[in-house]
Amino acid sequence: MSDSPVTDRPELVELAQRLGVATDFWDWQGQHTPIAADTVVAVLRAFGLEAGDEESARDALREVEERPWRRMLPPVVVGRAGRDTDVLVHVTHGEAVEVEVLTEAGETLGATQGEHWAEPREVDGRVVGEARFTLPALPSGYHRVHASGSDGETTALLVVAPDRLDLPDLPRQAWGLMAQLYSTRSRDSWGLGDFADLATLARWGGGAGADFVLVNPLHAAEPVPPVEDSPYLPTSRRFLNPIYVRVEDVEEYATLAPAERAAVDAIGARLSAGNADASLLDRDATLAGKLEALAMVFASPRSQQRQDRLDAYLEREGAALTDFARWCALAEGNEDDPDRIAFHAWLQWVCDEQLAAAHAAALDAGMRVGVITDLAVGVHPAGAEVWTLGDALTSDVSVGAPPDAFNQLGQDWSQPPWRPDRLAELEYAPYRAMLRTVLRHAGALRIDHVMGLFRLWCIPQGAPPNRGTYLRYDHEAMVSILLLEAERAGAFVIGEDLGVVEPFVREYLAGRGVLGTSILWFEFEGDHPRPPEQWRELCLATVGTHDLPPTAAYLAGDHVRLRDSLGLLTRPLEEELAFAAHEREAFLRMLRERGLVGDGATEQETVEALHRLLTLTPSRLVGVQVSDLVGDRSTQNLPGTYKEHPNWRMPLSGPDGAAVLLEDLPGNERAASLARALERPDLP
Repeated sequence: MSDSPVTDRPELVELAQRLGVATDFWDWQGQHTPIAADTVVAVLRAFGLEAGDEESARDALREVEERPWRRMLPPVVVGRAGRDTDVLVHVTHGEAVEVEVLTEAGETLGATQGEHWAEPREVDGRVVGEARFTLPALPSGYHRVHASGSDGETTALLVVAPDRLDLPDLPRQAWGLMAQLYSTRSRDSWGLGDFADLATLARWGGGAGADFVLVNPLHAAEPVPPVEDSPYLPTSRRFLNPIYVRVEDVEEYATLAPAERAAVDAIGARLSAGNADASLLDRDATLAGKLEALAMVFASPRSQQRQDRLDAYLEREGAALTDFARWCALAEGNEDDPDRIAFHAWLQWVCDEQLAAAHAAALDAGMRVGVITDLAVGVHPAGAEVWTLGDALTSDVSVGAPPDAFNQLGQDWSQPPWRPDRLAELEYAPYRAMLRTVLRHAGALRIDHVMGLFRLWCIPQGAPPNRGTYLRYDHEAMVSILLLEAERAGAFVIGEDLGVVEPFVREYLAGRGVLGTSILWFEFEGDHPRPPEQWRELCLATVGTHDLPPTAAYLAGDHVRLRDSLGLLTRPLEEELAFAAHEREAFLRMLRERGLVGDGATEQETVEALHRLLTLTPSRLVGVQVSDLVGDRSTQNLPGTYKEHPNWRMPLSGPDGAAVLLEDLPGNERAASLARALERPDLP
């Protein structure tokens, strides 16, 4: 690819800006960086536009400029509850047009035309004028705008969202658990943690005073082995992963014939036999065994009541579920086998029921939030969503991250991004449906890389991660739809806003009631740790994250040595270790100055003191990783690696490397002690 900057081509710059494709950006070191023209051309091609030379770029610019003038109404209008909303209407110049609102409640309300002047434009041989109408203030909901006149009539989606979300009735500061569910196993797990284990963990946490349990994305993965290990690279975010099903909890398991019951039990015994050791997790074995067992359970007769519940679920999910189940059948080589399609649709119902039960168990245990689910940034490039959603996603570029302090080569996550123009034309239907699924059985939703609602770093096929550019989205629409769906689910939203963040993003999200994320190790002011009293209030505060080693390992500098062993450092090892030691000592000094730890403190005492430091912040939520509860030292994920490190395959283990099971938690004094350190008796 050529390094020629896009600024050498003014017509390309204007075209890119109209479509939200960045032509420059400020990097993690504060340096202004122009984007190469070839990168911009490649990203524009994902929009179906050719702009490789000056003439084609001018033609594409003309076509983009004329798009809104060819439509009477925009595809989607976004407003906020209780406020008037303006909409621009395009009709043949001089012709009258009437605009009204059709509310969700069935009312028809008139709109008012206001003063507006825009030069008429000739489009396709027709002179088109532009008028501005003001829509009346409405409650939050999905309404319709209707326009009619001599040019015909049309409607558009009107999204009216809450101005901001409020937290539920929580104490001034609530704490909770953060778990990689697949790694958090019990003696009855079939090799991986499951929905029943989530309920067990929630019960323990509720008894220890926790108000939530945040889990990794539970999105659907491949329907047959081999299975992608990363929960952040699913095949679909709309549906759930059957690998988390507890087979014995499906009601029809109890009615299996003796021979089939014995066969299912034998599979479970084989897979659960390895739970007590700390060898790497084997998703392929677990999924293969569960599919074999669940096929037998699926064939067992259902009661009429159960069948009615299944039918209601199938009707609710509709064609999208059928398409997903058909993709699953095709992926396993069964073509359009109606029995396999029905089986995969049934699996989704079972997942839905068991996740609902886990969330209910969390609330019953005294948690005021319950389960917090996680939304991945995107999906696998060869997954179900790419197959079922068509051009709503583009496979010509992939999502990643530009170089930053943690990964100085940049990252390519291989995920196809939403195509913003097509998403709007679809009235954001795929996005809305996805949000409903992840919010259905949750008290809150974490949005991984929440900046993706504003812009995504997009890398052309074949280019390295540092040769991408940002693709901008209509963040008012994306966030408003998110808040509307969360409000309807009775949930709130946490945004993971780490890394390179535009200055206005955090302020905008806070204004809408979306919590941010603050990681202790990243909270610096110049060369010094930020005093805890100066942290953000509206955030989830934690010591670490799943993309870093657990706290005990981080204190030992494991993250530096691991990255060095895989060639991910751009500075010498000794220099990186010295820098990490300097950062670490700065935090230890803060702990000593505040009397949270003394000289010669043990590793466990230091881990607890770091978590106690979080309780001194004004942050509304504090999270503790389950790995920190038990003294785990394993790095769950190393960003920027694929096969170099066994990402997402580490079982929960203790300081000695031995496996830790959920049955061990009640008697684990280290876990109990850390839980006590998070209590805030001074708060109501």
